[in-house]
Amino acid sequence: MKRVIDITLSGFGLFIFLPIILVLILLIWVQDQRSPFYKAPRVGKDHKTFIMYKLRTMKVDADKSGVESTSIDDGRITKLGKLIRTSKMDEISQLWNVLMGNMSLVGPRPNTLNGVKDYTELENKLLSIKPGITDLSSIVFSDEGAILEGSRDPDDLYNKIIRPWKSKLGILYVEKHNPFLDIFILICTCLAILNKRLALIVVNKLLLFLNSEEKLIELCKRDKDLIDFI
Repeated sequence: MKRVIDITLSGFGLFIFLPIILVLILLIWVQDQRSPFYKAPRVGKDHKTFIMYKLRTMKVDADKSGVESTSIDDGRITKLGKLIRTSKMDEISQLWNVLMGNMSLVGPRPNTLNGVKDYTELENKLLSIKPGITDLSSIVFSDEGAILEGSRDPDDLYNKIIRPWKSKLGILYVEKHNPFLDIFILICTCLAILNKRLALIVVNKLLLFLNSEEKLIELCKRDKDLIDFI
């Protein structure tokens, strides 16, 4: 049933957003006459590597800097890229990955090869199912770039105050996932675009229903500094 939902909604989404995607492809190409797509190697289910397609929001070869986490003030982001990232439109092209079968609409966000190398035994559970375009952490940490703003070492800060909680939310999904939870997360993702505070309230009620650990529930309210939870 999950695969049927993925094929149906990703195909429909690509059809609906095709005009916007084509306009963005043209604008990205015009800015520097280089490929409008960023082909990102990611690790998926059962540790299999695949190429995740994103609309390019950074300068060409930006990944050669060695920095994998991206703050909102990252100098590698183009002016157009900032607008695309703010609207989350760079994620739309991943619907193609869903249609091809190496991603799902809902699932733990796919990590880089270097990121997976640092996984704990528990975090390896995240690779037992297909990665997704969105999940609970995508809602809770939709402002990840702002959290990392001003950091001299965004990768280190990410690993300290964001990654542990994203992993906990991902593992919770792996243990509890079902079609109804997927639909719930998709609705919350859309809600978060319109009203993140309301979406966080709904996510909080879901975590209570799922009997999540108290500290995780408290953190996902996002009304305190993340450093307070280290």
